[in-house]
Amino acid sequence: MRKLHLLIITVSVFVLSQLNANGQIDNGYNFEVVKQVKTTPVKDQQRTGTCWSFATTSFIETELLRMNKTEIILSPMFFVRHAYLTKAERFVRFQGTINFDRGGQAHDVVDVVRNFGIIPEQYFSGKNYGEEEHVHSELNAMLIAMADVVIKNKNRTLSTAWQPAIESVVDSYLGKIPEVFEYEGKKYSPKEFSRYMGINPDDYVELTSFNHHPYYQSVILEIPDNWSHKTYYNVPIDELILVMNNAIENGYTVCWDGDTSEKGFAYSKGLAVLPQAKVEEMSDSEQAKWSNVPKDSLTMKLFSFSEIVPEIKVTELYRQQTFDNYQTTDDHLMHIVGISKDTNGTQYFITKNSWGTDDHIYDGYLHMSEQYVRGKTIAVLLHKDALPKDIAIKIGLK
Repeated sequence: MRKLHLLIITVSVFVLSQLNANGQIDNGYNFEVVKQVKTTPVKDQQRTGTCWSFATTSFIETELLRMNKTEIILSPMFFVRHAYLTKAERFVRFQGTINFDRGGQAHDVVDVVRNFGIIPEQYFSGKNYGEEEHVHSELNAMLIAMADVVIKNKNRTLSTAWQPAIESVVDSYLGKIPEVFEYEGKKYSPKEFSRYMGINPDDYVELTSFNHHPYYQSVILEIPDNWSHKTYYNVPIDELILVMNNAIENGYTVCWDGDTSEKGFAYSKGLAVLPQAKVEEMSDSEQAKWSNVPKDSLTMKLFSFSEIVPEIKVTELYRQQTFDNYQTTDDHLMHIVGISKDTNGTQYFITKNSWGTDDHIYDGYLHMSEQYVRGKTIAVLLHKDALPKDIAIKIGLK
């Protein structure tokens, strides 16, 4: 697997057609790395809906590096396995009224660390079903069908067999977790290994930013993948951005949950921005920049990103409206590991994805603009020590 080489001073996002009519390279987006935190290689979640586990696993691996531990590659499927079983139990207890699917949140991984520990990838790959890649459609469909049968049973009482039955299916697909394994000549259980590596689940907090809840309080975020109904600290969006910047500047990283359904999320170009995409709403001066482009193809030209495009200026009202209208949803989790800027000085967040590295411009990383992050962030998870002191006080952590 290729590793990201972001130590070079600048990198370019090339458009699909790199040469213009004069045979010159179009400007596109050029980035300068301002700060980058050391992390582990990019993983590939492949054909699963488990970005929440891959992103948070990367976050924990990077926390270990920050704590001066030896680089270790952890098993994302260890967290998936335990979360499926806990999710099934809650689904039945809530009589089928909560989400039971592949999705999840960063705190699901933290909860597994707390209750079950961690394990290196080499001891639990989660591939026990004759595939070289992670492929979960069959497993997911089978578990959903089983859980539906349990809550719709006509016996009026639940049997004692349904939980072992679901666990046996999970173990058949993902494999059985070893009770002990060896690391540097010593044997550990997953829980012992977590303690040995120094990961304290109580050190991590989740923050969100929506004004339908009071700020500086713990709130339950109403998103389907928050199936465990966990709470998040709610802060204004300006302060959430301040928290993220403070984290990176001080050597911490951020596990990011947000919306990736926008046209401006151009992963193949290593870019996520919020363009002012509606041509009819652009000013005359903005449209004049594209005077040689027919109006009906202006949007296509804008989304070629051969030039830096003007972005929406995100407000709290914009965030709230897009959330309330289901235009900002919890599509995807990724791992923010740095800060960059374009040639205009606009800030971006260097973001590590979990879609592999093959044929990708930045080997699996992208640059998300501050406006994109302002508009499309659902929540973040980070170490509580990464919070500026005044914000930690406001939410009651100091």
